[in-house]
This record gives sequence, structure tokens and C-alpha cells, in this order.
Amino acid sequence: MAADFAALVARGVVWVATGADGGLLGFVTFWPKGDHVYLDSVAVRPEAAGRGLGKALIPFCEERARADGFGTVALYTNAAMTENQRIYPRLGYVEVDRREDDGFDRVFYEKRLT
Repeated sequence: MAADFAALVARGVVWVATGADGGLLGFVTFWPKGDHVYLDSVAVRPEAAGRGLGKALIPFCEERARADGFGTVALYTNAAMTENQRIYPRLGYVEVDRREDDGFDRVFYEKRLT
């Protein structure tokens, strides 16, 4: 992963989940892109895994997209990330494309928020 998180934070597109002690448990990054919101990253610390945090961060993105007037959230995942390919459809995302993009085999998903 080569994301410039300092730049993402500066843009205001990073939201974090913290524990009772204020420690970072996970984060999500997303922003408007054309006529939809692009869900860029969801990550959860290993010690917080299995508690549904990642599955809570995605609806947070969707709620913000709706509040900002967007009707669709779009994302992609690497084709090798088979767990993601099981999770996103369970959350209502529909596969819309598979192709090589930027040198990676990617699977593209969208979710209509209506």
C-alpha cells in the first residue's frame, strides 16, 4: 500500500474508530468522485478484528454519502483478496467490472443507496 496518509488526513477524507482508551482500532477513507462516493480503504487493527468494526465503517461511509446527496458508493479490490469478494456482496455491493487496472487485477463494485 503506497497511500499518502498525511495528504489524505489533510484533505479530510480519513475517519478513525477508536477504543475506550482512545487508541486507534481502524479507519476508513472515502471521498466524492464524480457522481458517486469512492470508498478507498477500510482497515482494522488485528487485535480489533472479528468485532464487526470493518463492517461498521462501511455503512458509515454510506451514511455520509447519502447525507451529502450521493446515490452510489463505488470501490474496487484486488482480485486476489477473495475474502473481500465474499464480504462486499453481503453488504449489498454488486460487482460491475473485472479488469487489469494500474498493473493489478481488480474487481469493481457499486452499491446504490436508494
